[in-house]
Amino acid sequence: MLARIEIAWRWLVTAFSYLMFGLGGLMFSIVAVPVLFCLPGGKPARTRRTQQSLHFLLRAYVRMMRLLGVVTYQIEGIEKLQGSRLILANHPSLLDVVFLIAMVPNACCVVKGKLTRNFFTRGPIRTAGYIINEAAADVIDAAARAMAAGQTLIIFPEGTRTDPARASLHFRRGAANVAIRTVSAITPVLIYCQPAGLTKNQRWYQVPAKRMHLRFLVMDQYSIDHYLNDPPSRGARNLSADLMDYFSSELKAHG
Repeated sequence: MLARIEIAWRWLVTAFSYLMFGLGGLMFSIVAVPVLFCLPGGKPARTRRTQQSLHFLLRAYVRMMRLLGVVTYQIEGIEKLQGSRLILANHPSLLDVVFLIAMVPNACCVVKGKLTRNFFTRGPIRTAGYIINEAAADVIDAAARAMAAGQTLIIFPEGTRTDPARASLHFRRGAANVAIRTVSAITPVLIYCQPAGLTKNQRWYQVPAKRMHLRFLVMDQYSIDHYLNDPPSRGARNLSADLMDYFSSELKAHG
């Protein structure tokens, strides 16, 4: 009986959390975006202010979810994110990007184009200058501009949430292409989610039997200097394969 009550409560607070996320995105578009456009400084200042605003709002959102009992979480090595230019992470849950933005005040994310067509998310995404993952060459150029402006780029090399049916991770080459053209080192973040929740094939209302626990482990910087000696296409191919092996082995070692 108590277990059923707990699941019912978590279903309700999960629904409430989704409602608050959607309403928050809508209110940000209606209220905050016009204010940000009126402030002095032009587009660079507006982008910076929007990213910082989303950082503080999502920090509050994460704390709200913990207070309500939707999730618990653990963050290890967060100090290693200071000064990072490119963060790569695996992607087990829909909440991953929410937590990473809550950790990084100047985050610029590479996002799917369909999010710019979502009524609740398009305003914040466009005003924050997030990069749309459609044309590869455009992504690389936009990533270089973002990092030159002092932003920290967050990319999920899988390109989408991890498929639970896969026995191993599968990285696309886009993240490696960005890396070898923009930085000399990557900050990897390992993300664990137990029990699995909000996965690629799981709806928000499919609440797991136990409360989700998210663990974020920020690793030491991963140098890519030796990949820069190869032609970019070869360097990206080799880096992508090595990163896939690195994440797979480290996730197993620290899990």
